[in-house]
Amino acid sequence: MSAGRAERAEVCVVACAEAWRGDGEVLAAPMGVVPSIGARLARLTFAPDLLLTDGEALLVADVPALGARARTVEGWLPYRRHLALVAGGRRHVMMGAAQLDRHGNQNISCIGDWRRPSRQLLGVRGAPANTLNNPTSYWIPRHSPRVLVEKVDMVSGVGYDRAAAAGPSATRFHRIPRVVTDLAVLDFETPDRTMRVRSLHPGVTAAEVRAATGFPLELPGDVPRTRLPTPEELRLIREVIDPDGLRAREVRG
Repeated sequence: MSAGRAERAEVCVVACAEAWRGDGEVLAAPMGVVPSIGARLARLTFAPDLLLTDGEALLVADVPALGARARTVEGWLPYRRHLALVAGGRRHVMMGAAQLDRHGNQNISCIGDWRRPSRQLLGVRGAPANTLNNPTSYWIPRHSPRVLVEKVDMVSGVGYDRAAAAGPSATRFHRIPRVVTDLAVLDFETPDRTMRVRSLHPGVTAAEVRAATGFPLELPGDVPRTRLPTPEELRLIREVIDPDGLRAREVRG
């Protein structure tokens, strides 16, 4: 790996980190290797107030490498307090999705008819509360028509269309800031709150993204490129946060 050249996984890490920019003192809840590196990178650079946990019940003051124990603990976060943060909108989670549609509805429950699914997945779990009560971004390590679908088989996380149909009680805190994939960064900043391309990763074409998406995707002609990591961000990713290179296992080169 060249010292000055960013790999695709590192571009994805920075794109995930950017999801927490400007959030202030909220709890980052990354799910997956690349989002976890991204949250740590954000904390070490432009988001010093971001709260990180050890993955269990402790708030950590330092930023350990993936797989390492924190050296300094700054607080206790038992389950009841964690739920209070969720209900009050003081957490920004980055989840995965087995399916995600153009309105941001997410499926992590089953594939096929829910009465007789062809694949049983995690189940709905906390996704409805996540998506209605605090900002929820998504990380998709394999951008494909099987994941980015016209209509999800079952709604686990709530998208913009269903939140709007449910009324003000559902839309008050509902927000999907970013969808980061291995090809692009997507958002819902359109008049009808449907998915669009925010940026293309370096080396990725518009045709590639369209072909890998299971619905018509808004893609402006002047869509920018996802920003590259700075030299200092590359150093932090490679030497401090993920020295074992676990990021490369989640994103193809």
